Amino acid sequence: MKKIVILNGPNLNLLGNREQEIYGTNTLDDVEKECLNKCLEFKLECNFFQNNNEGDIINHIHSAQDNYDGLVINPAAFTHTSIALLDALRALSKPKIEVHLSNIQAREDFRKNSITSQGVDGSICGFGTLSYLLAIEALNKLIYK
Repeated sequence: MKKIVILNGPNLNLLGNREQEIYGTNTLDDVEKECLNKCLEFKLECNFFQNNNEGDIINHIHSAQDNYDGLVINPAAFTHTSIALLDALRALSKPKIEVHLSNIQAREDFRKNSITSQGVDGSICGFGTLSYLLAIEALNKLIYK
């Protein structure tokens, strides 16, 4: 069975309470359950991880090289600031997809630039929780191509 990891960046632990008009009412636990169910459809083993610390997320990206067949990442605010995450993503030779719940292109100017998207195979944004499910489907196709 192929294995993927879904990494979530800062403040995503606040989903369901934080800016519901932008991020909706689903909690991160809700997102995880939907992702795990979607992975079952594709017979993918899935580990789900959230951390507010950039270094811990980078360590997970590094570990993906030897432990996973693909990666989905929602870098959250690190999307717009983290060259370190970009470098880690570029070093990973596995399929990887960036996701965002909101459409970052329709938001504030500073959110329109995704540094981290330069280190992934593709980006999906603006579909709420569905962004994650679409990313899992795309990642499955990349893994088995």
